[in-house]
Amino acid sequence: MVRAVCISLVGASVLGVSAALADIADVIDVEVTRESADSYRFEVIIRSEETGWDKYADLSEVLGPDGERVGTRVLHHPHVDEQPFTRSLGGVAIPEAITEVTVRAHDSADGYGGAEMIVPLPGR
Repeated sequence: MVRAVCISLVGASVLGVSAALADIADVIDVEVTRESADSYRFEVIIRSEETGWDKYADLSEVLGPDGERVGTRVLHHPHVDEQPFTRSLGGVAIPEAITEVTVRAHDSADGYGGAEMIVPLPGR
């Protein structure tokens, strides 16, 4: 198991952007486990200022270094009373040449833009 070692933050205190962006779903931690030679499992912890069905973290995804999506976990309901929350995504096939991926979350109302994590892949 490898834990994320690098984080890219977007938020009011980091880049001086609008405070509205601070409410976008943030990936705050990721654990990645190698399942097989080319398959990985991701445990993703997300913090989101959710209000209910009108605004909630609705997916997390794993991106290769070129931005290509290699895995997606759709989140089908709000997590208003469960913050932060963890969801897993297994069986993510990643080409052997890739040594690290980016994990990000999506907000149903505001889209992308929250904190992302760059995660090294164990065994690579």
